[in-house]
Amino acid sequence: MHAPSFFQNDREFKMATDLAKFAEDNGVKYFMISFTDLFGGQRAKLVPARAIADMQEDGAGFAGFATWLDLTPAHPDMLAVPDPEAVIILPWNREIAWVPGNCVMEGEDVAQAPRNVLRKLIAEAAEEGMHVKTGIEAEFFLLTPQGEEISDSFDTAAKPCYDQQAFMRRLDVIREISDHMLEMGWNPYQNDHEDANGQWEMNWDFDDALKTADRHSFFKFMTKCVAEKHGYRATFMPKPIEGLTGNGCHAHISVWDAPGADAKTNVFAGEGEGQTGELGLSERGKHFLGGIMKHASALAAITNPTVNSYKRINAPRTMSGATWAPNTVTWTGNNRTHMVRVPGPGRFELRLPDGAVNPYLLQAVIIAAGLSGIRSKADPGKRHDIDMYAEGHKVRGAPKLPLNMLDALREYDKDKGLKTMMGEEFSAAYLKMKMQEWNDFTSFFSQWERDNTLDI
Repeated sequence: MHAPSFFQNDREFKMATDLAKFAEDNGVKYFMISFTDLFGGQRAKLVPARAIADMQEDGAGFAGFATWLDLTPAHPDMLAVPDPEAVIILPWNREIAWVPGNCVMEGEDVAQAPRNVLRKLIAEAAEEGMHVKTGIEAEFFLLTPQGEEISDSFDTAAKPCYDQQAFMRRLDVIREISDHMLEMGWNPYQNDHEDANGQWEMNWDFDDALKTADRHSFFKFMTKCVAEKHGYRATFMPKPIEGLTGNGCHAHISVWDAPGADAKTNVFAGEGEGQTGELGLSERGKHFLGGIMKHASALAAITNPTVNSYKRINAPRTMSGATWAPNTVTWTGNNRTHMVRVPGPGRFELRLPDGAVNPYLLQAVIIAAGLSGIRSKADPGKRHDIDMYAEGHKVRGAPKLPLNMLDALREYDKDKGLKTMMGEEFSAAYLKMKMQEWNDFTSFFSQWERDNTLDI
């Protein structure tokens, strides 16, 4: 059920910041100790600052069965031990601080907990001198409170991407979120109206995989809170509006020689051999990419985790003229019609993930697939420089991405290597819970069935 702690000096690491003193110095009255479950749901307890010293030592108690984890009511308390190095004061309510927790049960890390899965893989990569840094492109829609339509009835352009007037009508929301990121030191560098009516994208600096995952998790929380404050509903659902471009969550990936500010050398940068070398990827970069390509169909079970996800990656052409989502396992240079593009030396962009992806499992599966590729010296295969939307039918031998969540789960279950890399306990729990979700979906009687088969 559990795995031993991933760090020999874990206790010293946790105590590096005294949260009680942090509260006193910053006027914080409450802490939200948060963890993310298997389905990406964020769970939290609100802890008064007067009690945070004990919580920092022992963790906040949760009944794991009450969340989307593969636990039962008979299991003992699961404790979320806060990671003080990741604490964030809510910019919109400075008396409250959010802090992600590492899930522990009876003194051992809960192996299926997503943040623990990521921490384990980060430690494994570090043993091989690799420190993954990523940036993500978070896309979301601003909808009416009921979630049935976009919030701006005037946002009707056939090609709304970068629409200046539509941006101004939602400036208060986007600017407030951007101001918060500036205050927190995330270095946001651009915000834009995306390709769908009512859709937005916001970008901030890339960083170490765990820091990116924590910020991604907090960003989703923050965006929903700010949207609700303004009377709207923010959603990261992959395909919330039929006929419009879906919410992606593209990941830009590089690997460095050290974590944080100590990083000096991008180990993906270099003149490797073959078609990847021509684009400025080193041999290790080539093999890391090879791992992504090798495991791509199984990757989809993590990067595209919901029934709705497959309405994005297998969508017909949208109103704007393109889905901006892949449906085939191919890679290319600076070309957005493929699953992976290499826009410049030393990094590549994985365009498969969508807005529903679990922030921690996204980073974990990238590292798992990449490490697998490096260890096996995986070749990413032929580079395709064509427009996949117009000429994809010309590609021979490249696998199609799964058509639905069931196919993706079956691909993940078949991929023994990736399951082992992600952790056997995690993989078993994830497959079990997701299969239950699929079965629940298939038992649901839909309006489509009524419309199309009532008189058969």
